[in-house]
Amino acid sequence: QVQLVESGGGLVQAGGSLRLSCAASGSIFSIGTMGWYRQAPGKQRELVATITRSSSTYYVDSVKGRFTISRDNNKNTVYLQMNSLKPEDTAVYYCNAQSRVNGMDYWGKGTLVTVSS
Repeated sequence: QVQLVESGGGLVQAGGSLRLSCAASGSIFSIGTMGWYRQAPGKQRELVATITRSSSTYYVDSVKGRFTISRDNNKNTVYLQMNSLKPEDTAVYYCNAQSRVNGMDYWGKGTLVTVSS
């Protein structure tokens, strides 16, 4: 089992920045790719960014050039640096970890990001 705890959400004005963190615990040896997803009110959860153990990254087009995902394998933590935030970035952001052992997905409880115009 893997436990994920997100932090760093909050209220920010458009154009501002926030840094989300996700700390993993438990069977951390099994963690492969990690990522961030978000779910805006009334919408489906969507992928934001992913990062592999070797730090290869992927970003959805809407955040390219504004968000940066990174991970510290020694601290078992993944980060999402969000710059030039827009009101449409408002959502609950969830951390995800995929197991290399059994393919399971693990999720955090989410952290709310609100961007005011």
